Amino acid sequence: MTFVPVFHSEWIKIRTLRSLMGTLCAVLVVTAAFSALAALDAGEERFDPLFSAFFGFNFGQLAAIAFGTTAVSSELQEGSLRGALTAVPQRGRWFAAKVIAIAAPSLAVGLITGGASLAVGRAALGADARGLSWAEGARGVVGCGVYLTLMALFAAGLTALLRNGVATLSILIPFLLIVSFVVGDVSAGVADYLPDRAGQVVFHETWDGSLGPWTGLAVTALWTGAALLAGAWNLHRRDA
Repeated sequence: MTFVPVFHSEWIKIRTLRSLMGTLCAVLVVTAAFSALAALDAGEERFDPLFSAFFGFNFGQLAAIAFGTTAVSSELQEGSLRGALTAVPQRGRWFAAKVIAIAAPSLAVGLITGGASLAVGRAALGADARGLSWAEGARGVVGCGVYLTLMALFAAGLTALLRNGVATLSILIPFLLIVSFVVGDVSAGVADYLPDRAGQVVFHETWDGSLGPWTGLAVTALWTGAALLAGAWNLHRRDA
């Protein structure tokens, strides 16, 4: 089977699973809502208007990793993966189609989410938004789409490696909410290269670390690529 019909079948799975569509909607709603709340509460002496406008990504990324995790873990239930690999014996082709089927809606929703966050963030910031240039806003919108996509794919790769969605979420959610901040407090130099904190540089107007907005996203992309390669390797070596 050629790649196009394989991708089409994987896209149908993504589009018809209510849980997946629900998590994508949650990315938009949660991110925009918390961005508005953070912007309303901004105004301290050294606040970052760009970060305030996009603050909701901290919570929206949890929905993004849930989307990536569920998209892969749903194949591991009730022999679905065995059926998929029977139809598409080329495992690499199937996994590539799955990855693109996850990435495409993630990027689309991420860009829409970025635009919505910028709009509600600017409105909530009011006069404080004058320090936020349109170039920085555009960078935040694009960065939001790319970052959320990378986090969804990172979760997808880890799920393929662990073959367990619950295990993936049990690792990533505490890591994003707790471990990353603890490591950041202990050693900022090391924390700069963690998969989440590296990519989050794109949401800051100024940054004191060694990475810039795009180099930070590149580091996150390397983590994501490593997770996907590990997932593909595990898919090849183990039975469905």
